[in-house]
Amino acid sequence: MKSFIGIDLGSTTTKAILSNEEGQVLGRGITNSRSNYETAASVAKQEAVIDARLYLCRERLEQATGMGEQIEQFIGDLGSFFRKEQFLEQLGDLEGTCLEKIEGDRFVGKEEAIKEALAETFRRLREEALVLYAPGAERKSDFFRDLAGSRYLMISEEVAREAQLGYDLLLNVYDKSIIEVENRPPSGQLKEKFQRALQEVLAHGSVSGIASEDVTGPVSDALDVDLEETYVVGTGYGRVTLPFSKEHIRSEILCHGLGAHMMYPKTRTVLDIGGQDTKGIQVDGEGIVENFQMNDRCAAGCGRYLGYIADEMNVGLHELGPMAMKATRQVRINSTCTVFAGAELRDRLALGEKREDILAGLHRAIILRAMSIIARSGGITDEFTFTGGVAKNEAATNELRKLVEENYGKVTININPNSIYTGALGASEFARRAIVEGRTYDDAELVAA
Repeated sequence: MKSFIGIDLGSTTTKAILSNEEGQVLGRGITNSRSNYETAASVAKQEAVIDARLYLCRERLEQATGMGEQIEQFIGDLGSFFRKEQFLEQLGDLEGTCLEKIEGDRFVGKEEAIKEALAETFRRLREEALVLYAPGAERKSDFFRDLAGSRYLMISEEVAREAQLGYDLLLNVYDKSIIEVENRPPSGQLKEKFQRALQEVLAHGSVSGIASEDVTGPVSDALDVDLEETYVVGTGYGRVTLPFSKEHIRSEILCHGLGAHMMYPKTRTVLDIGGQDTKGIQVDGEGIVENFQMNDRCAAGCGRYLGYIADEMNVGLHELGPMAMKATRQVRINSTCTVFAGAELRDRLALGEKREDILAGLHRAIILRAMSIIARSGGITDEFTFTGGVAKNEAATNELRKLVEENYGKVTININPNSIYTGALGASEFARRAIVEGRTYDDAELVAA
Protein backbone atom coordinates (compact mmCIF):
# COMPACT_ATOMS: atom_id res chain seq x y z
CA MET A 1 0.00 0.00 0.00
CA LYS A 2 1.38 3.38 -0.97
CA SER A 3 1.42 5.82 1.93
CA PHE A 4 2.01 9.56 2.06
CA ILE A 5 3.38 11.30 5.11
CA GLY A 6 3.18 14.90 6.21
CA ILE A 7 5.36 16.11 9.10
CA ASP A 8 4.73 19.39 10.91
CA LEU A 9 7.79 20.22 12.99
CA GLY A 10 6.50 22.75 15.51
CA SER A 11 8.38 24.56 18.24
CA THR A 12 6.51 22.65 20.97
CA THR A 13 5.27 19.45 19.35
CA THR A 14 5.98 17.63 16.12
CA LYS A 15 3.04 16.06 14.33
CA ALA A 16 2.77 13.51 11.50
CA ILE A 17 -0.08 12.29 9.30
CA LEU A 18 -0.02 9.10 7.23
CA SER A 19 -2.61 8.88 4.43
CA ASN A 20 -3.35 6.52 1.55
CA GLU A 21 -3.76 7.11 -2.19
CA GLU A 22 -7.35 8.28 -1.69
CA GLY A 23 -6.27 10.92 0.83
CA GLN A 24 -7.81 8.98 3.72
CA VAL A 25 -6.00 9.51 7.03
CA LEU A 26 -4.79 6.16 8.38
CA GLY A 27 -2.60 7.34 11.24
CA ARG A 28 -1.65 10.34 13.35
CA GLY A 29 1.49 10.76 15.44
CA ILE A 30 2.73 13.40 17.86
CA THR A 31 5.78 13.88 20.06
CA ASN A 32 7.58 16.62 21.95
CA SER A 33 9.81 18.69 19.69
CA ARG A 34 13.46 18.42 20.67
CA SER A 35 16.68 20.21 19.97
CA ASN A 36 17.31 17.23 17.69
CA TYR A 37 14.62 17.97 15.11
CA GLU A 38 15.53 14.96 12.98
CA THR A 39 14.73 12.68 15.92
CA ALA A 40 11.44 14.48 16.57
CA ALA A 41 10.44 13.97 12.93
CA SER A 42 11.42 10.30 13.09
CA VAL A 43 9.45 9.66 16.29
CA ALA A 44 6.32 11.47 15.05
CA LYS A 45 6.45 9.48 11.81
CA GLN A 46 6.81 6.22 13.72
CA GLU A 47 3.85 7.20 15.92
CA ALA A 48 1.74 7.77 12.78
CA VAL A 49 2.71 4.32 11.49
CA ILE A 50 1.72 2.74 14.83
CA ASP A 51 -1.64 4.52 14.70
CA ALA A 52 -2.10 3.33 11.11
CA ARG A 53 -1.45 -0.26 12.19
CA LEU A 54 -4.19 0.04 14.82
CA TYR A 55 -6.51 1.51 12.16
CA LEU A 56 -5.81 -1.43 9.85
CA CYS A 57 -6.36 -3.91 12.71
CA ARG A 58 -9.73 -2.32 13.39
CA GLU A 59 -10.63 -2.47 9.71
CA ARG A 60 -9.66 -6.15 9.37
CA LEU A 61 -11.54 -7.12 12.54
CA GLU A 62 -14.68 -5.35 11.31
CA GLN A 63 -14.50 -7.30 8.07
CA ALA A 64 -13.72 -10.70 9.58
CA THR A 65 -15.48 -10.92 12.95
CA GLY A 66 -18.82 -10.27 14.57
CA MET A 67 -17.34 -8.45 17.55
CA GLY A 68 -19.41 -5.31 16.95
CA GLU A 69 -18.91 -2.65 19.60
CA GLN A 70 -16.29 -4.80 21.33
CA ILE A 71 -13.81 -3.97 18.58
CA GLU A 72 -13.10 -0.50 19.96
CA GLN A 73 -12.44 -1.92 23.41
CA PHE A 74 -10.20 -4.60 21.91
CA ILE A 75 -8.22 -2.03 19.88
CA GLY A 76 -7.91 0.15 22.98
CA ASP A 77 -6.41 -2.76 24.91
CA LEU A 78 -4.09 -3.64 22.02
CA GLY A 79 -2.85 -0.05 21.89
CA SER A 80 -2.31 0.10 25.67
CA PHE A 81 -0.31 -3.13 25.81
CA PHE A 82 1.74 -2.01 22.79
CA ARG A 83 2.51 1.29 24.55
CA LYS A 84 3.60 -0.65 27.61
CA GLU A 85 6.07 -2.59 25.45
CA GLN A 86 7.56 0.66 24.19
CA PHE A 87 7.59 2.27 27.64
CA LEU A 88 9.45 -0.67 29.18
CA GLU A 89 11.96 -0.64 26.32
CA GLN A 90 12.73 3.04 26.87
CA LEU A 91 12.78 2.53 30.64
CA GLY A 92 15.49 -0.10 30.17
CA ASP A 93 17.42 2.31 27.95
CA LEU A 94 17.13 5.03 30.60
CA GLU A 95 18.34 2.70 33.36
CA GLY A 96 21.33 1.58 31.34
CA THR A 97 22.24 5.16 30.45
CA CYS A 98 21.94 6.29 34.09
CA LEU A 99 24.36 3.55 35.11
CA GLU A 100 26.85 4.83 32.53
CA LYS A 101 26.67 8.34 34.04
CA ILE A 102 27.94 7.28 37.48
CA GLU A 103 31.29 8.98 37.06
CA GLY A 104 33.30 11.80 38.59
CA ASP A 105 34.66 12.67 42.04
CA ARG A 106 31.28 13.15 43.67
CA PHE A 107 30.43 9.47 43.05
CA VAL A 108 33.68 7.97 44.35
CA GLY A 109 33.05 5.36 47.06
CA LYS A 110 29.28 5.46 46.47
CA GLU A 111 29.08 3.62 43.14
CA GLU A 112 27.57 0.40 44.49
CA ALA A 113 25.04 2.22 46.66
CA ILE A 114 23.93 4.33 43.70
CA LYS A 115 23.62 1.26 41.46
CA GLU A 116 21.45 -0.45 44.08
CA ALA A 117 19.29 2.68 44.45
CA LEU A 118 18.86 2.90 40.67
CA ALA A 119 17.92 -0.78 40.47
CA GLU A 120 15.23 -0.27 43.12
CA THR A 121 13.95 2.91 41.47
CA PHE A 122 13.55 1.24 38.10
CA ARG A 123 12.04 -1.89 39.68
CA ARG A 124 9.28 0.28 41.12
CA LEU A 125 8.85 2.13 37.82
CA ARG A 126 8.33 -1.20 36.02
CA GLU A 127 5.76 -2.24 38.61
CA GLU A 128 3.88 1.02 38.08
CA ALA A 129 3.88 0.44 34.32
CA LEU A 130 1.64 -2.60 34.81
CA VAL A 131 -1.02 -0.32 36.31
CA LEU A 132 -0.30 2.67 34.07
CA TYR A 133 -0.96 0.64 30.93
CA ALA A 134 -3.68 -1.64 32.22
CA PRO A 135 -6.85 -1.79 30.07
CA GLY A 136 -8.95 1.32 30.61
CA ALA A 137 -6.26 3.19 32.56
CA GLU A 138 -6.06 6.93 31.90
CA ARG A 139 -2.75 8.70 31.38
CA LYS A 140 -2.20 12.45 31.27
CA SER A 141 0.41 11.97 28.58
CA ASP A 142 1.91 9.29 26.35
CA PHE A 143 5.24 11.13 26.06
CA PHE A 144 7.94 9.01 27.72
CA ARG A 145 9.66 11.95 29.39
CA ASP A 146 6.40 13.18 30.96
CA LEU A 147 5.49 9.77 32.39
CA ALA A 148 8.88 8.36 33.35
CA GLY A 149 10.41 11.68 34.37
CA SER A 150 7.83 12.74 36.94
CA ARG A 151 7.67 9.30 38.54
CA TYR A 152 11.47 8.84 38.54
CA LEU A 153 11.89 12.08 40.47
CA MET A 154 9.36 11.07 43.12
CA ILE A 155 10.42 7.44 43.47
CA SER A 156 14.17 8.11 43.45
CA GLU A 157 13.73 10.68 46.21
CA GLU A 158 11.99 8.03 48.35
CA VAL A 159 14.65 5.43 47.52
CA ALA A 160 17.50 7.84 48.30
CA ARG A 161 15.96 8.67 51.66
CA GLU A 162 15.51 4.97 52.52
CA ALA A 163 19.11 4.24 51.49
CA GLN A 164 20.44 7.32 53.31
CA LEU A 165 21.91 8.46 50.03
CA GLY A 166 22.03 11.97 48.63
CA TYR A 167 19.03 12.52 46.33
CA ASP A 168 21.10 14.92 44.25
CA LEU A 169 23.23 11.98 43.08
CA LEU A 170 20.24 10.16 41.59
CA LEU A 171 18.93 13.39 40.15
CA ASN A 172 22.32 14.11 38.58
CA VAL A 173 22.50 10.82 36.63
CA TYR A 174 18.91 11.27 35.46
CA ASP A 175 19.52 14.81 34.21
CA LYS A 176 22.55 13.64 32.26
CA SER A 177 20.63 10.70 30.75
CA ILE A 178 17.07 11.74 29.86
CA ILE A 179 17.80 13.93 26.84
CA GLU A 180 20.15 11.32 25.44
CA VAL A 181 17.47 8.63 25.79
CA GLU A 182 14.73 10.89 24.50
CA ASN A 183 16.80 11.52 21.38
CA ARG A 184 16.92 7.78 20.68
CA PRO A 185 13.57 6.70 19.23
CA PRO A 186 12.20 3.30 20.33
CA SER A 187 13.26 0.42 18.11
CA GLY A 188 11.31 -0.10 14.91
CA GLN A 189 10.34 -3.72 15.73
CA LEU A 190 6.67 -2.80 15.61
CA LYS A 191 5.32 -6.15 14.40
CA GLU A 192 7.00 -8.09 17.22
CA LYS A 193 5.70 -5.64 19.83
CA PHE A 194 2.18 -5.82 18.44
CA GLN A 195 2.29 -9.62 18.48
CA ARG A 196 3.34 -9.63 22.15
CA ALA A 197 0.64 -7.05 22.89
CA LEU A 198 -1.95 -9.28 21.18
CA GLN A 199 -1.03 -12.19 23.44
CA GLU A 200 -1.49 -9.95 26.48
CA VAL A 201 -4.88 -8.80 25.23
CA LEU A 202 -6.00 -12.41 24.86
CA ALA A 203 -4.71 -13.26 28.33
CA HIS A 204 -5.50 -10.10 30.31
CA GLY A 205 -7.66 -7.84 28.12
CA SER A 206 -10.96 -6.32 29.20
CA VAL A 207 -13.02 -8.03 26.47
CA SER A 208 -14.13 -11.49 27.56
CA GLY A 209 -14.91 -14.50 25.42
CA ILE A 210 -12.56 -13.70 22.54
CA ALA A 211 -11.34 -16.76 20.67
CA SER A 212 -7.70 -16.51 19.67
CA GLU A 213 -8.40 -17.94 16.22
CA ASP A 214 -11.00 -15.22 15.53
CA VAL A 215 -8.64 -12.27 16.02
CA THR A 216 -5.12 -13.59 15.36
CA GLY A 217 -5.66 -13.89 11.61
CA PRO A 218 -7.13 -10.40 11.02
CA VAL A 219 -4.52 -8.73 13.25
CA SER A 220 -1.68 -10.62 11.52
CA ASP A 221 -3.06 -9.55 8.12
CA ALA A 222 -3.09 -5.91 9.26
CA LEU A 223 0.49 -6.15 10.54
CA ASP A 224 1.63 -7.69 7.24
CA VAL A 225 0.35 -4.81 5.11
CA ASP A 226 3.34 -3.13 3.48
CA LEU A 227 3.02 0.60 4.24
CA GLU A 228 5.33 1.81 1.51
CA GLU A 229 6.65 5.27 2.37
CA THR A 230 6.01 6.76 -1.07
CA TYR A 231 6.49 10.49 -0.50
CA VAL A 232 7.09 12.73 2.51
CA VAL A 233 6.49 16.48 2.83
CA GLY A 234 7.71 18.51 5.79
CA THR A 235 6.46 21.82 7.14
CA GLY A 236 6.35 23.83 10.35
CA TYR A 237 8.54 26.07 12.46
CA GLY A 238 11.59 23.81 12.14
CA ARG A 239 11.07 22.67 8.55
CA VAL A 240 14.41 24.02 7.32
CA THR A 241 16.15 21.54 9.63
CA LEU A 242 14.34 18.51 8.21
CA PRO A 243 16.53 16.09 6.24
CA PHE A 244 14.46 16.60 3.07
CA SER A 245 15.29 18.11 -0.29
CA LYS A 246 13.67 21.42 -1.24
CA GLU A 247 10.82 19.86 -3.21
CA HIS A 248 9.73 17.99 -0.06
CA ILE A 249 9.28 21.18 1.99
CA ARG A 250 6.17 23.40 2.09
CA SER A 251 5.52 26.51 4.17
CA GLU A 252 3.24 26.13 7.18
CA ILE A 253 0.92 28.82 5.79
CA LEU A 254 0.20 26.69 2.73
CA CYS A 255 -0.11 23.46 4.71
CA HIS A 256 -2.49 24.92 7.28
CA GLY A 257 -4.61 26.43 4.52
CA LEU A 258 -4.84 23.15 2.61
CA GLY A 259 -5.22 21.09 5.80
CA ALA A 260 -8.17 23.21 6.95
CA HIS A 261 -9.71 22.80 3.50
CA MET A 262 -9.27 19.02 3.76
CA MET A 263 -11.11 18.98 7.08
CA TYR A 264 -13.78 21.49 6.07
CA PRO A 265 -14.00 22.06 2.28
CA LYS A 266 -16.08 25.24 2.70
CA THR A 267 -13.36 26.92 4.79
CA ARG A 268 -12.45 30.41 3.62
CA THR A 269 -10.68 31.85 6.69
CA VAL A 270 -8.21 30.00 8.91
CA LEU A 271 -6.75 31.02 12.26
CA ASP A 272 -3.80 29.02 13.53
CA ILE A 273 -2.34 29.71 16.97
CA GLY A 274 0.75 27.57 17.39
CA GLY A 275 3.64 27.50 19.80
CA GLN A 276 5.62 30.36 18.26
CA ASP A 277 3.29 32.23 15.94
CA THR A 278 -0.28 33.17 15.05
CA LYS A 279 -1.45 33.08 11.46
CA GLY A 280 -4.54 34.51 9.78
CA ILE A 281 -5.04 32.82 6.39
CA GLN A 282 -7.54 33.38 3.56
CA VAL A 283 -8.06 30.43 1.17
CA ASP A 284 -10.11 29.87 -1.98
CA GLY A 285 -12.45 26.98 -2.77
CA GLU A 286 -9.49 24.67 -3.49
CA GLY A 287 -7.63 25.44 -0.26
CA ILE A 288 -5.10 27.65 -2.05
CA VAL A 289 -3.88 30.63 -0.03
CA GLU A 290 -5.15 34.02 -1.23
CA ASN A 291 -3.76 36.16 1.58
CA PHE A 292 -2.24 35.80 5.03
CA GLN A 293 -0.81 37.70 7.97
CA MET A 294 1.39 36.57 10.88
CA ASN A 295 2.36 37.97 14.22
CA ASP A 296 5.60 39.91 14.46
CA ARG A 297 8.93 38.53 15.59
CA CYS A 298 8.04 37.54 19.15
CA ALA A 299 5.83 34.68 20.40
CA ALA A 300 3.42 36.99 22.25
CA GLY A 301 0.00 35.44 22.69
CA CYS A 302 1.04 32.03 21.31
CA GLY A 303 1.40 28.60 22.86
CA ARG A 304 4.81 29.43 24.33
CA TYR A 305 3.27 32.34 26.18
CA LEU A 306 0.58 30.12 27.69
CA GLY A 307 3.26 27.62 28.66
CA TYR A 308 5.19 30.34 30.44
CA ILE A 309 2.07 31.43 32.33
CA ALA A 310 1.41 27.82 33.35
CA ASP A 311 4.97 27.55 34.68
CA GLU A 312 4.60 30.82 36.62
CA MET A 313 1.40 29.52 38.21
CA ASN A 314 2.89 26.06 38.79
CA VAL A 315 0.01 24.34 36.98
CA GLY A 316 -0.24 22.18 33.87
CA LEU A 317 -0.80 23.87 30.53
CA HIS A 318 -4.04 21.88 30.14
CA GLU A 319 -5.36 23.42 33.38
CA LEU A 320 -5.32 27.05 32.19
CA GLY A 321 -8.49 26.88 30.11
CA PRO A 322 -10.68 25.19 32.78
CA MET A 323 -9.40 27.65 35.41
CA ALA A 324 -10.24 30.64 33.20
CA MET A 325 -13.75 29.27 32.62
CA LYS A 326 -14.43 29.65 36.37
CA ALA A 327 -13.83 33.41 36.30
CA THR A 328 -16.48 35.87 37.50
CA ARG A 329 -14.82 38.81 35.74
CA GLN A 330 -12.03 39.52 33.28
CA VAL A 331 -8.94 41.34 34.49
CA ARG A 332 -7.56 43.58 31.80
CA ILE A 333 -4.14 42.41 30.66
CA ASN A 334 -1.99 45.15 29.19
CA SER A 335 0.59 42.97 27.50
CA THR A 336 0.84 39.49 26.02
CA CYS A 337 4.62 39.78 25.88
CA THR A 338 6.25 36.62 27.19
CA VAL A 339 9.16 38.60 28.64
CA PHE A 340 6.90 40.70 30.89
CA ALA A 341 4.25 38.03 31.53
CA GLY A 342 5.65 36.89 34.86
CA ALA A 343 6.01 40.40 36.25
CA GLU A 344 2.47 41.43 35.29
CA LEU A 345 1.05 38.19 36.64
CA ARG A 346 2.78 38.66 39.99
CA ASP A 347 1.63 42.29 40.16
CA ARG A 348 -1.99 41.29 39.56
CA LEU A 349 -1.84 38.58 42.19
CA ALA A 350 -0.25 41.02 44.66
CA LEU A 351 -3.20 43.36 44.08
CA GLY A 352 -5.54 40.62 45.22
CA GLU A 353 -6.89 39.57 41.83
CA LYS A 354 -8.06 35.96 41.55
CA ARG A 355 -6.06 33.61 39.37
CA GLU A 356 -9.09 32.56 37.33
CA ASP A 357 -10.04 36.20 36.66
CA ILE A 358 -6.48 36.99 35.55
CA LEU A 359 -6.51 33.98 33.24
CA ALA A 360 -9.85 35.01 31.75
CA GLY A 361 -8.39 38.40 30.90
CA LEU A 362 -5.28 36.80 29.55
CA HIS A 363 -7.24 34.56 27.18
CA ARG A 364 -9.23 37.53 25.95
CA ALA A 365 -6.00 39.46 25.29
CA ILE A 366 -4.61 36.55 23.27
CA ILE A 367 -7.73 36.26 21.11
CA LEU A 368 -7.93 40.05 20.63
CA ARG A 369 -4.40 39.92 19.28
CA ALA A 370 -5.38 37.06 16.97
CA MET A 371 -8.45 38.98 15.76
CA SER A 372 -6.20 41.88 14.80
CA ILE A 373 -4.04 39.56 12.71
CA ILE A 374 -7.13 38.09 11.00
CA ALA A 375 -8.43 41.59 10.23
CA ARG A 376 -5.14 42.47 8.53
CA SER A 377 -5.36 39.31 6.41
CA GLY A 378 -8.80 40.29 5.11
CA GLY A 379 -11.26 39.59 7.92
CA ILE A 380 -13.46 36.57 8.47
CA THR A 381 -15.50 34.96 5.73
CA ASP A 382 -17.85 32.04 6.29
CA GLU A 383 -16.66 29.29 6.98
CA PHE A 384 -14.01 29.95 9.61
CA THR A 385 -11.65 27.22 10.90
CA PHE A 386 -9.54 27.46 14.07
CA THR A 387 -6.44 25.25 14.15
CA GLY A 388 -3.35 24.67 16.28
CA GLY A 389 -2.79 23.51 19.84
CA VAL A 390 -4.58 26.51 21.38
CA ALA A 391 -7.79 25.38 19.63
CA LYS A 392 -8.02 22.72 22.38
CA ASN A 393 -8.23 25.42 25.05
CA GLU A 394 -11.89 25.90 25.99
CA ALA A 395 -11.42 29.43 27.33
CA ALA A 396 -9.70 30.51 24.11
CA THR A 397 -12.36 29.01 21.84
CA ASN A 398 -15.14 30.47 23.99
CA GLU A 399 -13.64 33.96 23.74
CA LEU A 400 -13.07 33.52 20.01
CA ARG A 401 -16.73 32.66 19.38
CA LYS A 402 -17.82 35.78 21.24
CA LEU A 403 -15.46 38.13 19.43
CA VAL A 404 -16.19 36.67 16.00
CA GLU A 405 -19.93 37.16 16.49
CA GLU A 406 -19.40 40.69 17.84
CA ASN A 407 -17.31 41.70 14.83
CA TYR A 408 -18.58 39.55 11.96
CA GLY A 409 -22.00 38.28 12.96
CA LYS A 410 -23.07 34.66 12.70
CA VAL A 411 -20.28 32.66 11.10
CA THR A 412 -19.78 28.90 11.00
CA ILE A 413 -16.78 28.18 13.23
CA ASN A 414 -15.04 24.82 12.77
CA ILE A 415 -12.88 23.41 15.55
CA ASN A 416 -11.79 19.84 14.93
CA PRO A 417 -10.63 17.57 17.79
CA ASN A 418 -7.59 16.82 15.62
CA SER A 419 -6.93 20.46 14.75
CA ILE A 420 -3.35 20.23 16.04
CA TYR A 421 -2.64 17.98 13.04
CA THR A 422 -3.91 20.46 10.43
CA GLY A 423 -0.46 21.44 9.14
CA ALA A 424 0.64 17.81 8.91
CA LEU A 425 -2.59 16.96 7.10
CA GLY A 426 -1.93 19.65 4.49
CA ALA A 427 1.63 18.38 4.09
CA SER A 428 0.45 14.79 3.57
CA GLU A 429 -2.01 15.99 0.91
CA PHE A 430 0.78 17.82 -0.91
CA ALA A 431 2.75 14.54 -0.77
CA ARG A 432 -0.21 12.56 -2.15
CA ARG A 433 -0.85 15.04 -4.96
CA ALA A 434 2.81 14.97 -6.00
CA ILE A 435 2.57 11.24 -6.82
CA VAL A 436 -1.08 10.37 -7.42
CA GLU A 437 -1.98 13.50 -9.38
CA GLY A 438 1.49 14.45 -10.57
CA ARG A 439 1.06 17.94 -9.16
CA THR A 440 4.37 19.48 -8.10
CA TYR A 441 4.93 23.19 -7.76
CA ASP A 442 6.93 25.86 -6.00
CA ASP A 443 5.44 27.60 -2.96
CA ALA A 444 5.04 30.80 -4.99
CA GLU A 445 2.71 28.97 -7.39
CA LEU A 446 0.45 27.91 -4.53
CA VAL A 447 -0.54 31.43 -3.54
CA ALA A 448 -3.48 32.59 -5.64
CA ALA A 449 -2.70 35.71 -7.65
